[in-house]
Formats: sequence, C-alpha cells, structure tokens
Amino acid sequence: MTRTLFTHIHTLATMDDARREIADAALLIEDNRIVRVGTTAELANEQADRVVDLTDHLVLPGLVNTHHHMYQSLTRVIKPAQDCELFDWLKALYPIWAGLTPEMIRVSTQTAMAELLLSGCTTASDHLYIYPNGCRLDDAIEAATEIGMRFHASRGAMSLGESKGGLPPDRVVEDEDAILADMRRLVEAYHDADRFAMTRIVLAPCSPFSVTTDLMREAAKLARAYGVSLHTHLAENYKDIDFSREVFGKTPTEYVEDLGWVGHDVWHAHCVQLDQQGIELFARTGTGVAHCPCSNMRLASGIAPIRGMLDAGVKVGLGVDGSASNDGGHLLNEARQAMLLQRVGRTDPGALTAREALWMATRGGAGVLNRDDIGQLSPGYAADFITFDLNQLGFSGGLSDPLAALVFCASANVTHSFINGRQVIDNGRLTTVELQPLVGHHNALSRELINAAS
Repeated sequence: MTRTLFTHIHTLATMDDARREIADAALLIEDNRIVRVGTTAELANEQADRVVDLTDHLVLPGLVNTHHHMYQSLTRVIKPAQDCELFDWLKALYPIWAGLTPEMIRVSTQTAMAELLLSGCTTASDHLYIYPNGCRLDDAIEAATEIGMRFHASRGAMSLGESKGGLPPDRVVEDEDAILADMRRLVEAYHDADRFAMTRIVLAPCSPFSVTTDLMREAAKLARAYGVSLHTHLAENYKDIDFSREVFGKTPTEYVEDLGWVGHDVWHAHCVQLDQQGIELFARTGTGVAHCPCSNMRLASGIAPIRGMLDAGVKVGLGVDGSASNDGGHLLNEARQAMLLQRVGRTDPGALTAREALWMATRGGAGVLNRDDIGQLSPGYAADFITFDLNQLGFSGGLSDPLAALVFCASANVTHSFINGRQVIDNGRLTTVELQPLVGHHNALSRELINAAS
C-alpha cells in the first residue's frame, strides 16, 4: 500500500454533509481511497511514502458529468444544425452519424474525455445510442479505460424509425431483441458493482420518441434484474411534450411513471419542461435529473426549473450533453451557466449560488449516478480529487473567495487531477494519452465523417 500526504492546501472543499471548507488543509490517501482529511497541523504526524506540498492550491472532489454524447465531438457546429431546435437539429445530424465507425467512437470518446479531464471532471456518463457499421459500446469502454476516466457507459438504443412514427430514419434504428441481448451481454461483461468501480453499465433507451413502450418496459426489467441504473432523455422541449401527449396521451412524467421509470436507480436528462407534478414525483421517488444548461440554451429548449427541483429535494447533477449541441465539454463552465441561467430565468441574483452549482457538479452528480463512493473528500471515499493553482490568471483578484471564483470566473485550468488514486493531470498536462496526436486524429476522422455524408 502506498500512502501520499498532500499538505498546506490553501482551501479544501470537502463537499461532505457539513459542507466543510478547510484552510491550510491536508489530505491523506492510501492507494485509491481517502484515509484522512483535516488541517495540515492535524495530519502532521501521519506516516506517508510521499508528501506533496500544495501551497496556494484549491482542492475539491473531482467533478461528475451525468450526461454526454461523446461521439458528437466529431460534428461540432455543423452548419445545417447551428440554428435549429431539438427535433430539426436531430434530423440534420442523423444522416451524418449514420457514417460512424468503431475507430470514430474510440477516438471521439478519448477526445471528449480529455476535454472533461482538463476542466476538472473525473467521472463521466456517456449515452451512446447509435451503432452503425459495427460500432459497439465496447469501443467507448476500451477508450475510457486507456485514458483513465471513471466511466458510466450507457447502452443507448433507437428502435422506433420514421416508418413507425418515430423521429430517427429507419437506417439508424436497431431490432429490439438484438438491443436487449446486447444490453445483457454488456452488463455481464463489464459492469462492476463493487465500491470504487471504474466501469459501470447503464441501460438507456434513447428517448420516448425514438423507442417503443415495449423496449422501455423490457429495459427496466432487465436493469432491475441485474441491479444497474436506467437513463433516458425526458421533457427536453415543448415538441417533446406535444409528442408524448399525442402518442401516449400522457405527459412525459406520467408516461415514465406508468413504465416504472422512476426511482433511485433512474435519472433523466434535461427535464427542461418538467411540471410541478413531475418535480414532486421525482422528489418522492428519488429519481435524478441531469441538468445541461448550455445545450438547453443552444437549442432554445428553455430554462429547466432547477431551483424548484432543489427546493423539493430532487437529485440534480450537471451534464455537458453532446458536443454537437453545447458545443464543448467544459464542466466548470457548465456549473457557471447553471448558476447564471437560474438567476436570469427567475430574475433573482440569489436563485442559485456558486457553491450550489459546485455541489451539483460533485455531490449532486454522485447521487444522480447512484454512487456513495465519489463526490466528496471524506475518509473511505475514492481518491478522486482536483487541484487549481491560485496563482494563475483565472483567479486574479478573486482570492477573497477562491471557491466562488472557480464558478464566477470559470477560466481556471486544472493543475492536478487524481482518479482512483492515479494522477491523470500533472501540472496541467494529461499523463495518460498524447493530446496533440489525439486531436489531429480526431480532426481527420471528423472531416472523413462529414465529407462522406455530403
């Protein structure tokens, strides 16, 4: 066992139940878990194999991204989709995504994860729901393992093509029996239910407008038989609401309640148009929400009622969503936008504080992913933490409250990042893959994908 002691931390934000913020702090880790947290003086006599001085550094738990479509990093700012709402945006992009290959999935996953890691994210959920040309979720899992990110890999699916009243073209949907068989295969091959698991599988039919009711029901049965989580898109914009009322005769939340898609093991992306009845249902059942403010603004979907959700006790985490609707993967910026969007939406400068935004990015995200081993710096939790050098330009003039400055300014870069005790960012440099060759490869594949579609 290897013990490392980090000392003289300017400010350590624990994100524990007491929301302690410790000055001149110290953090002791042993292999992949946290052993002690306190002041440098309190931990002065601890034995350690290595001591690291973090003078003038801010330390907090690694951020948790609860919703992404990493393959979409290949199709950022596509012109036909730049100024569309959700449904038209999807229709413009489906034909391009039909050209995805396994290599594109692997490279785009690592590119998206590199962007997340450099912005402070240590755990991410990715929702891969399109599988043309031999693509498999395995491609994303292998890429995540290499780059070192804690990963919730969501086996998404689309089965309801245009010919059957769905939104996606028929050529990008799958047979439902094949979908369920692959879901079972992936859970049995990759899902790790143990504490500190680096890979977990999530069952994630894409949305009510791209899968059948039967697939939603069967996926829920399968997930609960194996003890894995469920995820889908819900109530993203007004067209989403209209589709649900027209096709199912219910609101989206009434629909998912009927299907058993509520509970501590379920979280829904967006929920921009969630009504009060839906908020109360989610609070009562422990159902989570992935809030994606940048994507919601970009697609003009509206402002999710996050203040109301938090006040009601709904579990809320943050998500960067797909890089073709954001069009970035900077989780700290997502926290800033979440704070600002609630303020402007409610015309209330206190509608969401910087610390509440960071709570959603850490503890909130951990709760949404149904994990009790990440999201806070406390003994017995995973050694997932990030540091920021307070001498960098992004904190200049903001040191009276560096934790708030992290959100209000949102221009600081991660200095160090540890995941499961392994250092993946060292002095701002990614240690697990070579970044520039990765970006070059990614750009070449992006051109190939877009040119083939045109």
